[in-house]
Order: sequence, then structure tokens, then C-alpha cells
Amino acid sequence: MATMADVSVRAFGPHATINLQALRHNLSIARQLTRAKLIAVIKADAYGHGMLQAANALADADMLAVARVSEGVKLRQAGITQPILVLEGFFEAAEIHQAIDNKLELVVHQLRQIELLEIQKTLPADSLVLWLKVDTGMHRLGIDASFTQAYFARLQELNCCHDLPRLMTHFANADDRQNDFTHKQIKLFRELTASTGAQTSLANSAGIIAWPEAHSDWDRPGVMLYGASPMIKTTAAEHALQPVMTLSSHLLAVNQLKQGDCIGYGSSWCCPEDMPVGVVAIGYGDGYPRHAKSGTPVLVNGQLTQLVGRVSMDMITVDLRGINAVEGDPVVLWGEGLPAEQVAAAAETISYELFCGVTSRVKYQYQA
Repeated sequence: MATMADVSVRAFGPHATINLQALRHNLSIARQLTRAKLIAVIKADAYGHGMLQAANALADADMLAVARVSEGVKLRQAGITQPILVLEGFFEAAEIHQAIDNKLELVVHQLRQIELLEIQKTLPADSLVLWLKVDTGMHRLGIDASFTQAYFARLQELNCCHDLPRLMTHFANADDRQNDFTHKQIKLFRELTASTGAQTSLANSAGIIAWPEAHSDWDRPGVMLYGASPMIKTTAAEHALQPVMTLSSHLLAVNQLKQGDCIGYGSSWCCPEDMPVGVVAIGYGDGYPRHAKSGTPVLVNGQLTQLVGRVSMDMITVDLRGINAVEGDPVVLWGEGLPAEQVAAAAETISYELFCGVTSRVKYQYQA
């Protein structure tokens, strides 16, 4: 990835423009919605936006979160000094020592991790901030809720544990305001942790926006930071969020086709009339979803049109009826002017996957 580019120069071919001011704006929206301290989630290369650039732009976040120790080490090596939480914790003893050396906070989510900590007899006193993750219904990572008190006590007894362990959980259905399961998870977590006196964290992006009763000592904004709605059937703009990534390219060709002419592999889409069809320089080799169907929205010269035919490795084809366009004109696949949620819905996926799927051959341009 480029660290910075002059975005005033017209770019051809697939490129992702990352608006860091929008990233900071979205963090400010999270601030307005909760009094909790904010853990900005920048795992998976900041959801495909560039982890180091995002970390620097999110200097006002109270903490950063990554999935793995190696991500946290990379941030420290780049000079990032904010507190960093490792959401998947550690898998082996060497990672415990890496976490201590790099001042990384660790999530503990299974008994094996507790046992591994207990047999490390040479860890410095008060050297680790530990978070105990409780499974309240997600059934992915997290200790069985019935062991909360016992495992909390075992962590508290560790010489290496700094202060009280912190407690967290994760929601399974917070993107759906009509689903009562989130209320049940919140209630269970509160009951399990009320007597511990520990700091807690429940709310992800959807929790921050839709479940104020989930706000706690620490909230964890993720996808909302990148300008996508965490709620089903809503767009980012409905929550005052701004798109951070705009994925763009240009028209390679404009073809004048006849009624009945079929396009691309499998001849899956045929022209209903004589019509112009544009060929765009982007495909699944760049991260545009191969399973996107004809009808998926695309912007050509700022005008809304649609994908037609199958997505190829390097190209897609678009309907240019009623569109004033020539070869070289700009095309937006998602971002400014075209919400990622709309593209994701048409492609039967989620905005998270669109962002994370952008490949290394796409040029990145950063706007401060």
C-alpha cells in the first residue's frame, strides 16, 4: 500500500481512496453515542483500509484492538503507543512474552489459556492486563458462563495479572433491533459480573448505535469507523457515518452491442435491445466480488447504472443506456456516492467482506 498519494492526479485502473478525515469523523460519532471509553477495532488491516494509517488517524481512540499478537507487535514496531488489546489472545507461551515486551493487553477466552498462564512461573509481576471473555450466547469464543466467577478468580490470583481482570462478551444479533436475544445477553452478562467490581465491555458497533443499555466502561466500534452501517437494512448515512473507502476504476472500452448479443463467460446476460455496454478495469482479482449479480449498482461518471454479465478476473461489464460516458471515464464500485451496504446486499454479502477482500494489486491513496 502507498502511504500517501496526490489524489488530485486522475488515477486509472483499480484504486482505493481512503479518507482519513471520514475515519476520524466516524470515531466522533461513536463518541457522541456513548460515554464509554472507545476501543477502535483495526484488525484485518483495519478492515482492508490499512492498519498503520488507521492507527495513526485514530490517535483520539482510548485503545486500539487487533485480532492477533503479531498485529499488535507490528503496531508497536511502527511507533504506535496507545493501549492495544489482542482480541484472540495468545496461542502459545512465546506470545505471552511478546505481549509483555510490547505492552499488549490480552483476551482470555478458554481454559487452556488460563492453564498456560498458570505454569509460566517467571512472568514479571503486574505485567499483563487480562480480559476474560464470557460466552453469553454467541457460542464462538468465550468461557462457559457458569465458570465466570471461578475463572475470574484464577486470573486474579496470577502474579502477572495487573489489577483486576476485565470482563467482556460479544453480541450475536445486535444488528437486528427486533431480536430480543441481545437483551438476554446483556442481562446474563450483568448478572454474572455485577459482584466482581471489574471493568467491562459489551458493545460492538451495533451495540453502540442500537443498544444503549449495553454501553459499559469500554465500547468497541469496528465497522462503523469505516463508514458502513452495522445494522441490517440501513445505510451509513442514516447514522451520520461517512464512507472511508471509495473503490474506483475507469472504463476500458465502450461497446455498441445489438439486441440479443450476450456478454461474458456463460453468456449469462443478453442485451434486450441495441445498447452501449461499458467494460470496467476491475474484477475478482482486485477484490470485486465474483458472485455479484447482474443488477448490482455501479456509478459511471457519477451516474447510477448496473453490472451486467459475470464478473471476470480483471473486468466487469456495465449497462451504459442513458449514461453519458466514454473510454477513460471514472467508475465507482462503492464508497462516495454509492453506499457499500447497497453493493453488498446486491452481491449477497456484507460490507465487511467487500472491504477486506480488496487485493494487493489495487493502489491505495490516502487523504489526510
